[in-house]
Amino acid sequence: MFRRDYLMNMIEQMTEAVGQILQLKRELKHQDALLVIDELLDKRFGLSGKLIRSLSDKDLMAVLTTNGVMETDKIQAIAVTLKQESELHAELGNEDASFASGLKALQLFMRLSLVDAEPTLANPSKEAGELLEQLKAYELPDHAKQLQAEWLEGEGQFAGAEDVLYELMEDGAVTGEEVEAFYRRLLYCDDEKLEAGGLPREEVQYGLDSLAANK
Repeated sequence: MFRRDYLMNMIEQMTEAVGQILQLKRELKHQDALLVIDELLDKRFGLSGKLIRSLSDKDLMAVLTTNGVMETDKIQAIAVTLKQESELHAELGNEDASFASGLKALQLFMRLSLVDAEPTLANPSKEAGELLEQLKAYELPDHAKQLQAEWLEGEGQFAGAEDVLYELMEDGAVTGEEVEAFYRRLLYCDDEKLEAGGLPREEVQYGLDSLAANK
């Protein structure tokens, strides 16, 4: 009962805040909207906005996990807020700030999707896909690409995961053994799933054979 009441209250507060932000955006009052976001981050999540922005996505999720229970609703709310902040900065032409907020939101949504978080405030998988599209003009840092590859694999987008892993391998950010482990995991999938993921079994085997030949 307590969690349901807490969740309903958070959804109501977030709906109201996002509505206010969108209204200010329509009125071209972007700075006022950013102030609403600052207040939201400072007062609604039990952490300061400064701390939320400074922690890595992984550390932020660790901070919001108690006795093994992750506060996925709160993390979703933070990610939704950061996505709004990213869009506001983009409209103001603040590319660096837009990228920073968008990247943090992207990583949070991908991590939420990987743990199958209940989509109470947003659909983490859908939001991650939208943010990847928004950020496609930017070069993601290696740690974000590694998370992206893991997320794409979890989503069954195997060809996309393979492309990202090869980029990382060329940059020296992952090893051939890690790419090999990816292919070996896929061997346990049925043919239909591999086909749907854009990486038929023969291509998985070809990838394994190519890695073995280059050792």
